[in-house]
Amino acid sequence: MKNLDIGEIIRRWQVHIFLILGLVITMLPFIWMLSTSFKSKEAIFTKTPQIIPKKPTLENYLRIFHIEPEEVRREKGAIGINFWRSFLNSVIVAFTIPIISLFFNSLAAFAFAKYNFAGKDKIFTLLLATMMIPGQMTMIPVFLLLKYLGLLNSYLGLILPAAANVYGIFLIRQFMLTIPEDLIDAARIDGCSDFMIFWKIVLPLCKPVLATLAMFSFMGTWNDFLWPLIVMTSERKYTLTVALANLSGEYTTEYGLLMAGAVIVVLPIIIIYLFAQRYIIESFAHTGLKG
Repeated sequence: MKNLDIGEIIRRWQVHIFLILGLVITMLPFIWMLSTSFKSKEAIFTKTPQIIPKKPTLENYLRIFHIEPEEVRREKGAIGINFWRSFLNSVIVAFTIPIISLFFNSLAAFAFAKYNFAGKDKIFTLLLATMMIPGQMTMIPVFLLLKYLGLLNSYLGLILPAAANVYGIFLIRQFMLTIPEDLIDAARIDGCSDFMIFWKIVLPLCKPVLATLAMFSFMGTWNDFLWPLIVMTSERKYTLTVALANLSGEYTTEYGLLMAGAVIVVLPIIIIYLFAQRYIIESFAHTGLKG
């Protein structure tokens, strides 16, 4: 084994210490959120902060899962949310958008990667240029369009604007460029239609990048707050992020409930990432092979 000099050992220790500090700084908010979710109201406002609660309680989780009608909560003067309804809304939107967007994004990417047509490069460049436009600039036009179509306060109002995106088209196209043209030519010789080539041959080879984009789309939709807040006007249609924001009242904030809800919102993201991280690494490794 090659002996390391003192300087190399010190440099390696410095890198490890830097990474450990970065991990601690990154994880501290999540640890504090998790800790607060198991605290009572009195323990949350103690003078001495407690990372580990002295008397952990499930009160916040039991309360947030308890469903009370809005009228009853108002009579009590309490802050609360219909958690299960909001959770169902988030699940519907967060699972529907990735499926629809992957289909349309992959169709467009297939055309840009495997077909030659007039103005292909110019159109693709124009699409990439739209990525520089902030999303906030398009919110008012999209909102007015949805209002004109009567899609406000509906699932379609959240799903349709996200049915396709340029970043997804770009990433899938880059991956499809690595698929040999000989494979597609052989399928055409065997009598496959263009859609069958796309569906039966190209799409199965794109599983890594599709899994990566599905996870990114799910995360973005699941955590989205501003657009559901703008589109949805009924409490029954609120997603989890909007519903949790209602725990902050005008005169009081239910911090325990808020942290318990935030933990529940974060858990699906962590679970999905743990299952999808292999595909993420593989997809980015392939998308860099060809321009």
